[in-house]
Amino acid sequence: MTQGWGITIKTSTKKEKRKMNMIETTNLTKSYSDFTAVSDLNLHIRKGTVYGFLGPNGAGKSTTMKMFLGLTKPTSGTFTINGKSYPSHRVEILREVGSLIEAPAFYGNLTGEENLDIIRKILGLPKSYVSDALELVGLTEHRKRLARKYSLGMKQRLGLASALIGKPPILILDEPTNGLDPVGIQEIRSLIRSLPQQYDCTVLVSSHLLSEVELMADDIGILNRGRLLFEGTLQELRTMAEKRGYPIEQLEETFLAMIEADNSNRGVRK
Repeated sequence: MTQGWGITIKTSTKKEKRKMNMIETTNLTKSYSDFTAVSDLNLHIRKGTVYGFLGPNGAGKSTTMKMFLGLTKPTSGTFTINGKSYPSHRVEILREVGSLIEAPAFYGNLTGEENLDIIRKILGLPKSYVSDALELVGLTEHRKRLARKYSLGMKQRLGLASALIGKPPILILDEPTNGLDPVGIQEIRSLIRSLPQQYDCTVLVSSHLLSEVELMADDIGILNRGRLLFEGTLQELRTMAEKRGYPIEQLEETFLAMIEADNSNRGVRK
């Protein structure tokens, strides 16, 4: 069984569980001197879903994602991605993961198509992968435009295309709508929501806004100060919130109430 903040999610046997979870962590922890960024984290990200990783700024979301990508080493605990354990299968894991962790950087004097072609050559992929990636993110008609003339939303799309070009089964996106206008946010959100069906992949996407996550995620995990407060579906979140007396009409208020209660329990001042 997987327990999350008052909710118990029934699972099958361990063997069946490994089959349906693309990413699992067991007591994953990352500490820096006397500061613990991620504490005993147990995530269960189902294959073929969008998993919304939610928490305030500084909650530990980016640190967790960087551990998955091998950019920082766990202090303790373990994780598996697509059945492969870290660190013994680190290289194999990286081959199966596409990521967009920070604002994408491109050669401004090259076209979107040319930028992707550089990545294609590095990865040793067929030429058709460039056009496939551009089509997937809706940039085909802008493929000949210089990257420096792309809007912020188009640059984010190009960043997603670079993450998707190798057709990885897992996509890790850290706050992909940061800095976008409402139209750009809607574009990226719709694209992310469609990826599991279009591309047969699993998406882990972080945000600090539940109102954003609820429009694209199948499951959510709520993190605060490195600890997982909840994991499950949005309906399970509503059920838990109602039992605990949190507001449920607006899920953003539910989220804020959970964070406030957790901070209060820890004796953290605003």
